[in-house]
Amino acid sequence: KEGDTVEEVAGTLQNMIGRLPMLQPAANFLAVTMMNINSVWHPTISYGFYRSNPVPADGFDEPPLFYQGADEYTGEKLDKVSNEVLELKGVLEKRYPSLDLKDCHHVSEWMLRSYGDDIGDKSSIYKMLITNKGYRGLTHPMIEKEIDGKKKYFPNYKYRYFTEDIPCGLIVTRGIAEMAGVATPHMDDVIMWCQEVMGKEYLKDGKLAGKDLGETRAPQHYGFTDLNTFMNVNRYI
Repeated sequence: KEGDTVEEVAGTLQNMIGRLPMLQPAANFLAVTMMNINSVWHPTISYGFYRSNPVPADGFDEPPLFYQGADEYTGEKLDKVSNEVLELKGVLEKRYPSLDLKDCHHVSEWMLRSYGDDIGDKSSIYKMLITNKGYRGLTHPMIEKEIDGKKKYFPNYKYRYFTEDIPCGLIVTRGIAEMAGVATPHMDDVIMWCQEVMGKEYLKDGKLAGKDLGETRAPQHYGFTDLNTFMNVNRYI
């Protein structure tokens, strides 16, 4: 409730869930929003995979591996999208010196901190994806169909990797970047591909002005077009 300190709220929540996991308060909600790992991870890996592995007309014989099926291009794309998020972080911190975004990290740092020694090769994002024990055997979301008596598999573009991680994740970060004047060409590549396979339109002519923007959590959906207004109304500064 209003008036409680961060420590008091954290203590109350810790008592509710027990000793583990240990809760650590984030600097602010904006940092958590920009550090939405799933919004970078899932759409970008999907984009990278289907870029080089077109869906066969009669489907895949088995569900393709999600993380272990990634290639070097996908690892590089993840790096570039994450760098765009960090560029946005830098612009915001410079413009608002009191803003604390220390909880927003590069995806590679997040992965190392989250999985540590479960990662066999830490030399690149691509290598971390394919050698992470925690990701072993996980597949792309699929829809199973029977064709000529055989099970075949087709991408499920209605899965949360798309229906949640785009409109409630990556689009939100993209919307903040648009207000801040930060270019996001790599993020846009991912969004444009995802919205096409989803049958949606969020980005149009380089702006968040598509016909389906109302389905998203983008700041622009709520009438925000000015960064200072957005930051002040949401009490980020």
